[in-house]
Amino acid sequence: MAGQAKSGGAGPAAGDETPRSDAPGLPARRLATRLIDEVLKARLALDETFERVAPEYRLDAADAGLARAIAITAFRRLGTIQYAMNQRLERGSPRNSGLFEPILVAAAAQILFLDVPDHAAVDLAIRQLHEDPKAARYVSLGNALLRRLARERDAVLAEAADPFLDTPDWLADSWRDEHGESVAAAIALSHRDEPPLDLSVKQEPELWAARLDGLLLPTGSVRLRERESITSLPGFAEGAWWVQDAAAALPVRLLAPRPGERIADLCAAPGGKTAQIAASGADVTAVDRSGPRLRRLRANLERLGLAADIVTADAASWQAEPFDAVLLDAPCSATGTIRRHPDVAWTKLPEDRDKLVALQARLLDAAARLTRPGGRLVYCTCSLEREEGEAQIEAFLGRHPEFRRQPVTQDEIGGLAEAIDPQGDLRTLPHQLRFESPRLSGWAGFYASRLIRL
Repeated sequence: MAGQAKSGGAGPAAGDETPRSDAPGLPARRLATRLIDEVLKARLALDETFERVAPEYRLDAADAGLARAIAITAFRRLGTIQYAMNQRLERGSPRNSGLFEPILVAAAAQILFLDVPDHAAVDLAIRQLHEDPKAARYVSLGNALLRRLARERDAVLAEAADPFLDTPDWLADSWRDEHGESVAAAIALSHRDEPPLDLSVKQEPELWAARLDGLLLPTGSVRLRERESITSLPGFAEGAWWVQDAAAALPVRLLAPRPGERIADLCAAPGGKTAQIAASGADVTAVDRSGPRLRRLRANLERLGLAADIVTADAASWQAEPFDAVLLDAPCSATGTIRRHPDVAWTKLPEDRDKLVALQARLLDAAARLTRPGGRLVYCTCSLEREEGEAQIEAFLGRHPEFRRQPVTQDEIGGLAEAIDPQGDLRTLPHQLRFESPRLSGWAGFYASRLIRL
């Protein structure tokens, strides 16, 4: 745990040892370093990068999990790590030093925030530095820095008191402008905690909360108290539930699908919302442009014993007979998922958001065409940015006077009035939904607006 003493020191001669390529734990650290390096340089999603490169390392499940945990922790606390390193490097990270910086970031994540013995983190980082010709010139510098971080762990954590240290400036400024200083700080601090794990169940949530020793949330989701292997839990094999953040489950509650209705789920993969709609008894058509993601959706539905008409198409141009209801979970900057996907904070830029805003507008116009008169349209994004939520709907209503808002009511979302904005739209924030521990608290940042076609 962060800030707790751990067994062992940095090792008396870690910087002078001859590297051994077969050292236990070294392949996992190589993978973690590569993940950090590629995600930051190419601004790629960590999950996709892991799926692409991990097979090359032929790691067992434990080592692959460790590599991923190191990378996730590094991104979750990247601002703190970089600040601590810069404060202790008089001239900053050396230039043309190969993998020096990602190796040290991975090692610092272990020293400061993971239950890894300091000597192991330092020794394996030094071995990695020796392996890279450009980084090998700075072995002594790296060794000294990591040993100092281990000695000064408490001071480093005290330096991280600034709640925005692990948040890029443009995001912090955006949240301040929209929510004010205190709420923005609460959002930023919540991103430092490991996220909870929520399940949506097909029926009898009280029963499954009891069987899984979970916490039944007021919205009907079940929150697991302990992290366990999902596939080994009761109910997985028989398709009784699926993993879905509690906030992500709310847009379908607002859509309120009914048995026999024709409903379109646009940008549907990986299919959590499709499963909710199908479980209601509605006839759902799931549309997504990504074939691989739709294969995952199909596999999820098969496990759950649910059915949907699956269409591979660009939702912006797809045409069909108008539906009773349409759900548009639009592509977005995903800043509401930073707690679960901390790499998002460091891979997205304001210009990415602005490009997505234009795409969202096109998708909304397409969704409007697919909604019959009297039908319902729910637009949602997992973004904290007003441009992708409130402003997007304001612009849509200006273009489409045939639609009006149908405000969200407290009873639809478990009485959580704090998640309804002044216009009657849904706006969940990561620091809401507090329980007895940080790991059991919070949920993703989501925006949703329910619209009725006149």
